[in-house]
Order: sequence, then structure tokens, then C-alpha cells
Amino acid sequence: MAEDLNARIGDPDGAWSFDVTADPAWDDALPAWRRIVAEVGAAAAPRVAEALAEAGVLAPAEIALLLATDDDVRELNRDWRDKDAATNVLSFATWWDDDCPAPPAGAPLPLGDIAVARETLFAEAADGGLAPDHHFAHLLLHGVLHLLGYDHQEADEAEAMEALETRLLAGLGIADPHAAALLHGDGDD
Repeated sequence: MAEDLNARIGDPDGAWSFDVTADPAWDDALPAWRRIVAEVGAAAAPRVAEALAEAGVLAPAEIALLLATDDDVRELNRDWRDKDAATNVLSFATWWDDDCPAPPAGAPLPLGDIAVARETLFAEAADGGLAPDHHFAHLLLHGVLHLLGYDHQEADEAEAMEALETRLLAGLGIADPHAAALLHGDGDD
């Protein structure tokens, strides 16, 4: 990516933040991405705080967010998941990984990384009749929930995760994304 855009967008209480690297085309494609990241962060903040408290983590935390191209996400998907295709969102949790070194004193705890593929996001939104900003909010929240341990491999897990997504997105004025029957990328992010 050339001349990436960088931003730190945090929750109002300062307990955690997104450390964002964005391909410059995101500004033209979805000018409201910064606002959406902040809104999703605020909506997810109680769930993040709860997960951190349950784990006994008192330090501030951060999520690395990559707003990428399909080519970038395809490369990540190939290198880390052996799937040579782009997908809508990838998430890689690090904070409960024993192999992940502890951050230096005073540095935020890295919860993990999320990558969103711009072209796939827009194609799915068009195919599903969704507003791109709403679909972006859903994918970002979906990635955050994966970092917190939520999954959708089993039917009961999927039902719980989708119900939480629907409730948190409703708080942002976004209709139930699952009612549109839009599939999650390759189905196993």
C-alpha cells in the first residue's frame, strides 16, 4: 500500500483504542470510516471492558485495524489461513496467546489485528442491498467480537454471536444484518 493513512481512534473512557492503518482509497470510497470506527468502538466498549476484566487485565488495550484492499487481505488469508482468496474481514487474536510477548510497561495490551477488504465490503453491500457504511460497521464489530473469543463455527455459537451483533448494531441505528441473509465471506473467519 502506498502512503497509508494512520489514525488512533479510542473509546471515550480511554480503556482501549483502534490503531488504524488505512489504504488511501478508503477516504474516497467510505469518507465516514473514522466516524464508523469510533461508533463501533463505543458500542463494543462495554463488551471489551468485560472481557478484559474477566481476564484480569487492567492496562489499556488496543486493536490494530487494517483498512485494506482485496489484494492485501487475499495475501493475509493465504499466508495465515492457507486460503488464496480475499474475504470480507479477518481477525487475529493475540491477547490470550501465550506465544505473544507481554507489551512493555505502560504500553497498551494488543488484543489482536483486524483487516477489512474494501472491494469485498462494497461488493457484498451491493449484492445484499446494504448501505456500505452499515456493512462496514457490521464487519468491524464482527472482527472485534472474534478477538473477544466469539465464534460462529457451531450453530449455537453463531446464534449467540449474531444476536449480540444485532443488538449492538441496533444501538447504532443499523438494521439486523443477518436478516439480509448475507453470508460471511468464506464462512470461517
